[in-house]
Order: sequence, then C-alpha cells, then structure tokens
Amino acid sequence: MELRLFNSLTRQPEVFKPQDPDRVTLYVCGPTVYNYVHIGNARPYVVFGLLAELLRRRYGKVVYARNITDVDDKINQAAAEQGVEIGEITGKYAQAFAEDMARLGIKPPDVSPHATQHIPHIIAMIERLIESGHAYVADGHVLFSVASFPDYGRLSRRDPEEMLAGARVEVAPYKRDPGDFVLWKPSTDDLPGWDSPWGRGRPGWHIECSAMAEAHLGDTIDIHAGGVDLQFPHHENEIAQSTCAHGGQVFARYWLHNGLLNFDGAKMSKSIGNVARVHELLEKHPPEALRYALLSAHYRQPLEWSDALIEQSVRTLDRLYGTLRDLADVPVIEPIVPLAIEAALCDDLNTPAALAELSRIAAEARKAEGPIARANLKAELVGGGALLGLLQQDPAEWFRRGGGDDEARIQALVDERNAAKAARDFARADAIRKQLAEEGILLEDAPQGVRWRRA
Repeated sequence: MELRLFNSLTRQPEVFKPQDPDRVTLYVCGPTVYNYVHIGNARPYVVFGLLAELLRRRYGKVVYARNITDVDDKINQAAAEQGVEIGEITGKYAQAFAEDMARLGIKPPDVSPHATQHIPHIIAMIERLIESGHAYVADGHVLFSVASFPDYGRLSRRDPEEMLAGARVEVAPYKRDPGDFVLWKPSTDDLPGWDSPWGRGRPGWHIECSAMAEAHLGDTIDIHAGGVDLQFPHHENEIAQSTCAHGGQVFARYWLHNGLLNFDGAKMSKSIGNVARVHELLEKHPPEALRYALLSAHYRQPLEWSDALIEQSVRTLDRLYGTLRDLADVPVIEPIVPLAIEAALCDDLNTPAALAELSRIAAEARKAEGPIARANLKAELVGGGALLGLLQQDPAEWFRRGGGDDEARIQALVDERNAAKAARDFARADAIRKQLAEEGILLEDAPQGVRWRRA
C-alpha cells in the first residue's frame, strides 16, 4: 500500500519515498508561546501528529520535530504589558501548550527544539549566508537578499517583484530590496539579546526554523508541514535561506499544508479576535470530541468551527463508545488496524473516510452474532480508533463526562426508575426520567438494559 501525499510545492499528489527508510524526518512549525493557542493552531498538531503515527507504522524510525518559538516581538510585548520577565511568559505558555496538546490526544514529538537554545546554530547559519553572498549587514541588521535566490516564490506561486518584506518586519530604508527579510536584528537593553558578530541582538523569525531543522534533522528533510497561512512568507523564506546555506541542496522534499479554521464564516485569528482557545474549550467539552471534530474534514480543506460541530462529534463518539460498552464482555487479544482505515490515511490523510469506516465497523459490530465475529470487529474498532487517537477510554469514563462521585447517585436513580416501572408505578418512573433530563442525563433502552449518558 503506497502512501500518497499532496505536495504543496508541486501542487500534486505524490507517492512518498523517504531519503532513508530507516530514518524518516518530519518537521512541523510549532507555536509562538505568548498566549494560549486557539483551536485553529491545534489542527496541524492533530493532523501531522497522526501522520507521524502513520509513518511509524510503515518505517523503521521517524524523527518528528516540532519547535517552540520562545523569542519573538509578541512575547516581548506580552512581557512588557504584564510587567514580568520574558521567561515567565514563555515558560507558562509552553507548559500550557504541552498540557493542552496532551489532552487532545496528541503525542509529543521526538524533538521539541526551542529557538533560544539554538542561538549558536542560528548565528553559524547566518555567517554562511553572508559568506556566500546571500545575506548582507545593514544598520545593525542582517538581511537575506531575495534577489540572490532565483526560485524565491515557487512554493507560494508569488511574483518576487510584487512581494514585500516578510512577516514581523516593516519595510525599512536599509534594505536593498523591499522583499529582503531579516535574519538578525539589534536589541536594546530592555529586550532579550545575544552577542553576535553584528552586535547584541536576536534572530528573525524565519531563520529559527531553518537552524533548528538543520540541527536535528539534517540539511535535507523528508516532510515539512504547517498551516497554509505559513506558506508565505515563513515557509518561502525557510526554503530560500536553507537552500542557500546548504549550497543548493533541497531543503524539504515534501511540503504539506493544512487548511484554516473558520468561525462564523471568517478565518479564525487572534488579530481579528474571533478565536476559540483550546484551554477554554477543554473545560467545556470532552477533549476527544474536539479531536474528532478536527479530524472530521480533510486536512487540506477549510473547517467551519461551531458548537454544532462539537455536538455532532460528541453524538458520534457516543455511538462508538456505546458499541464498545455493548461489547464489554467480548475479549480482545490484540487490536487490529483495519486495512480500509490505513488505506484511507495513506490516501493523503483522508480522515473523513477513515472515520466513516470506523462508524461502519461499529454498526456491523452492533449487528454481529457469534463470539468470533464480535471479537474481530471489536478488535478492529479498538485498533482503528487507536491509530486515529480515539476510543482509548473505558466507555464508562466517556459517558461519565467527568461526573465523578455523582455517577453512583445517577445510577441509583436509574435503578429506582427501573424498579418503579417493574412495579407499574409509571408516575414515579416518569418523574425520575424528567429529573434526570433536567440534569442533562439521557436514558437509552438497550438489549442489556437501560443505559444513561450525559447530554
């Protein structure tokens, strides 16, 4: 079964063939840690984390790197506004990011490089770019000369003549060309900075990822991934500076980009203010439902985020976990990843098709007869769910929805209602059902008896 991925650089699906099957490399642009991330930020980490798991199934070793940007003007601004040291901001939000991703079922990457830990690597790469004529020093800054790289604009399909400076830097008079972007900039005493051949300063945003990718994955990596909003200028600039720093070697062989999340028809963005932060969503909704929602659309397509999408994801997981609850007496010796689910994921990470297959298996399991058929289907449901990062809780825990000690009280009411119905005390039975409904507890009749779940 071939793994096919849509390469943003060539604008077509391609069969994935790693440089070294014994060491597949994947780099995903990580967060800038100055605030809690919003749910749109989480989409690439869910999707490309799933890609890392798929690659691990198929190859001997995968090195997955996802960086942390912990030096940035937005971080400086947040620290100044709160009157604290830069490290307090980055430490707090890097930890919050790790915790939020874990709750979404995202496994940590193999390498999580921080920009501030790679300043020597950054300086060394900049020095090579200056020596080779691809960068120049001007007014305390070091800038990359876009004109020195003829392929600039190939990824984003933009005309270099029309492109201006990269993100986070305004067009300045010391630039040779408006499109030249900053590799190093001077720092005043109140800003973080490091000694360099060009004076005390700090790196530009783009050079950080190039240096960290080089340090941990090598000059040429197999897959580079991130949100489509990073294609220009960030990924375009990464290609330019990495290719030139490595003497013309290909920087990344496959480029993958996920679509953005929309909220009420508009792109979800901190600058616009229409954001739903993961930290807050996790307090209101089951984390697994948020993960399911992020997987419900193909990663390259936009995803309309809404309460209705979350509710639909909860209902779908209710059915899947309900199936596992019905199969509680069926032993599973070893989970099985269904061929159809792996085939869907090998088709450019077609998660909607994979989720549909998971639901089909559950429907078949509910109708299956005989211990062998039921055991095989349960093994496929658990195994397919595991690859997708789903269905790994005990069904009782899923339906409890964090109810804790209240579960015993609810079950006692359900038992009392059952006894009232058996005694033909229908008024009492209806009163209990109404009381539970008002508490958000729904009752369902099943062959095994009456079950309850939280709405």
